[in-house]
Amino acid sequence: MQNEEIMTGDMLVKIVENQLTDGNPVKVKETLMRLVMSGSPREEAVQMIACALSIEVFDVAKNEGTFDLKRYSENLTALPDMPWEVED
Repeated sequence: MQNEEIMTGDMLVKIVENQLTDGNPVKVKETLMRLVMSGSPREEAVQMIACALSIEVFDVAKNEGTFDLKRYSENLTALPDMPWEVED
């Protein structure tokens, strides 16, 4: 990521909030509802979702690839376990 703005945690949270507002992807809203219903405060749940999003943002930036919606959805499903904590 040369000469590009580095994505901050606040930016990731804003993207998640936009995804929730837009209802796209639907999995984000489903994940938020699941996490809140299981006892996570909304703000914490949104931050967890932003962590899952960060995996995709990092991969796109590092490998100049494309956003992998399938992997993002899998990481959302794994929450509240963080994507880097999930063992294969």
